[in-house]
Amino acid sequence: MAQRLLTDGGIETDLIFNRGIDLPEFAAFPLLDTEAGRAALRSYFEEYVEVAVRAAVPLLLETPTWRANPDHASGLGYDAAAVDRVNRFAVTFLAEIARTRADELVGWQVGGIIGPRGDGSVAAGGVDPDEAAAYHRPQLAAFAEAGASRATVLTLTDVGEGVGVARAAQDVGLPVVIGFTVETDGRLPDGTPLGVAIAAVDEQTGAAPLAFMVNCAHPTHITPALDGGAWQQRVGGLRVNASTMTHDEL
Repeated sequence: MAQRLLTDGGIETDLIFNRGIDLPEFAAFPLLDTEAGRAALRSYFEEYVEVAVRAAVPLLLETPTWRANPDHASGLGYDAAAVDRVNRFAVTFLAEIARTRADELVGWQVGGIIGPRGDGSVAAGGVDPDEAAAYHRPQLAAFAEAGASRATVLTLTDVGEGVGVARAAQDVGLPVVIGFTVETDGRLPDGTPLGVAIAAVDEQTGAAPLAFMVNCAHPTHITPALDGGAWQQRVGGLRVNASTMTHDEL
């Protein structure tokens, strides 16, 4: 059986609505560059460390870097060198948090989070896997070189981008989880059935992803996709919404 890990959920939503922090571009990573921002992030992640200690379960801390890619970071004043720096620092920052209670934890890892090049809630329009691999490889390489144990990409809307991320992760030697989002009918925003998307990524990458997951969707939106197919055994995680609203409504 695969190892079960406790991780966090919905960091951007928590920071905005529970802590009153403004996040331009829905990006949490700039908080790493200020003392107040690091304090807020430390408080957020320490809550999950406490849960892991009390529950005696292994912990996976994942970086607040969903938007730390060139297309989104450039609008926040980050050039390529700054993006690379903040992605690396995110890994070491979380490792330091975990080490403060390492003696109490039954195990811990740090994983790097990446997001889609585009919006994450609308169809990407057909992404070329080679272009996606080239685009996402630097961020994955930064995580690997900083010592991350794995990576996860969240809120993908396109099979091609999933293939590209999986290939790039292979290139840098980092295990990766591919996360798709679905609409209320259990299909990707472009209409691709979830099972078809997962099977396609596996077929085009030699089952390279560590696993798949679904995020930013209510459980009732995922249910229509469940057809009993073998692909379901490749789903290793869910980060679901509490709201049943569509992506457009959200």
